Amino acid sequence: MQALPLRLSPGDDLRDALGRLLAAGPVEAAYVVQGIGSLSAVELRYAGVDDPTSLRGDYEILTLAGSLSSDGAHLHMSVSDAQGRVLGGHVAHGCIVRTTAEVLVMLLPGFSFSREHDAQTGFAELVVRKDA
Repeated sequence: MQALPLRLSPGDDLRDALGRLLAAGPVEAAYVVQGIGSLSAVELRYAGVDDPTSLRGDYEILTLAGSLSSDGAHLHMSVSDAQGRVLGGHVAHGCIVRTTAEVLVMLLPGFSFSREHDAQTGFAELVVRKDA
């Protein structure tokens, strides 16, 4: 495992930036261990709901975790608003960094992650392979 601390800047799309992280290689598997920061736009998909909910305003990232592969990111996040209310769910595209996002990524050399259709769930699910 190799730690990769990152700072995303104002205006960055959180999911897009993390999703592109492994596209250039050579590592093909990583986990987002934790993230903190602030967002001006939040796009969260709640459990059992197909479309994300859009939130606008000042939001704090309380937790951020997920898996990264060369074919994309699967991230979950909890955020709080200016009144301290907490919401959480699946991170969709369009989560825009307000002041900063500080993210700790753990690179996993020797492994590859992919997303493949799972007949049991009906979704593209994580497949973990150990390199030979």
